[in-house]
Formats: sequence, C-alpha cells, structure tokens
Amino acid sequence: MSREDNIRETIEDAIKEIIQADDNPRTWLSWVIYLLSKLEEKATQQGPVNRATYVEMLDALMDEIRNRQRTGGWN
Repeated sequence: MSREDNIRETIEDAIKEIIQADDNPRTWLSWVIYLLSKLEEKATQQGPVNRATYVEMLDALMDEIRNRQRTGGWN
C-alpha cells in the first residue's frame, strides 16, 4: 500500500469517527477548520515560503468550493 493510500485510509477512519460523534454536516465545519488550522501551523513552521504556498492552496480551495456549488460535484 502506498503512503497516499495509508493517508486516505487514516482520513476515512477520522471521517467515520466524526460522523459517529455527530452526523449533522453543519457541525463538521469545526473539524474542517481544525484540519486547516493544523495544516497552516505545520506550513508556517517550515518557513515563509510554505506559508505563502499554504495561502495559495486556500485560494485554490475556495475556487474548488465555488465550482462545487456551481456544478454539484468535485473535480
């Protein structure tokens, strides 16, 4: 199994835990924000270039979310 597959499996397990805790999608926002804040923390620790790249990723994420709202699907 590849590293990416292991990460996906870990994320799937975390999703199951979140849904077991509360199956209302509205409450999942706090977990999404928590994940993004932890990723930002790690990017910032690695230096200003990674911090800037993280902000670029957030811009791309916003584009993906807008696209999801328009098309009804994820790329």
